[in-house]
Amino acid sequence: MNPNILILGAPGAGKGTQSDNIVDEYGVDHVTTGDALRSNKGMDISHLGLAYDTPGEYMDKGELVPDEVVNEIVETALDEADGYVLDGYPRNLDQAEHLSAMTDLDVVLYLDVDEDVLVERLTGRRVCEECGATFHVDFDPPEQAGVCDECGGDLYQREDDSEETARERIRVYEDNTAPVVEFYDDRGELARVDGEQTPDEVWGDVSDAIETHA
Repeated sequence: MNPNILILGAPGAGKGTQSDNIVDEYGVDHVTTGDALRSNKGMDISHLGLAYDTPGEYMDKGELVPDEVVNEIVETALDEADGYVLDGYPRNLDQAEHLSAMTDLDVVLYLDVDEDVLVERLTGRRVCEECGATFHVDFDPPEQAGVCDECGGDLYQREDDSEETARERIRVYEDNTAPVVEFYDDRGELARVDGEQTPDEVWGDVSDAIETHA
């Protein structure tokens, strides 16, 4: 079985962990918009009549890649995949409608996590100044507080892991993606999963939902 799966959830909901589990269990491709953009930077998009002729030109200038370009890149990635878990797309209702026209989804997973829990997860991350190893004060703490297990370097909290930034990331996600969740819910394709459980418990519910729908 090579299911076509979409996984939705706010930053910190655990999409990456569960996507890895899905890839390991079902042998499908993990398609993310970031990876798809990076691997298709040189794609010829001149036929779209936009400001630039390749996605890489937007990325090199730090500009937002237009929806038309993201849509085309995702469609290419999905066409090349023998089953997939799609993560990071669609981010808005227009993209969701475009996705429904380009592929058939077996199940849409939504990892449901309360905002305060998301903030706790996002703000607990610590990064080593020396080697870049990451830890979490609650879920993956170093043996010695503030010290990297790998190289002994100092751990710090990145600026984008502050509570203010975390809550803003969640707010932006909810504003854009709440209509996407409703879109799939109305179509009867949404499987809600309690993302506040342990990762193993979440995986149990995720795999059950896939087996039921795919």
